[in-house]
Amino acid sequence: MNNKKNLRDLAVGSTGRVVGYEKTARSYKGKLLAMGLTPGTEFTVTRYAPLGDPVEIQVRDFKLSLRKDEANALFVEEISK
Repeated sequence: MNNKKNLRDLAVGSTGRVVGYEKTARSYKGKLLAMGLTPGTEFTVTRYAPLGDPVEIQVRDFKLSLRKDEANALFVEEISK
């Protein structure tokens, strides 16, 4: 699949790849890059909190929790396994 989605559009257990960032979310872009979420990075969605915020992903051998605004700033593509 090559269609751009938000991270929050992926289901638990899905694997994705970072493809870009929301242009209006400049304050979050630096944080996401510092956390290792650079374009081309693959990750797996491991869980969502009961109310949907935060989302936890497995990336580069560690688990990372992202708040709703951070997750919405990230564009991804789903990878079919």
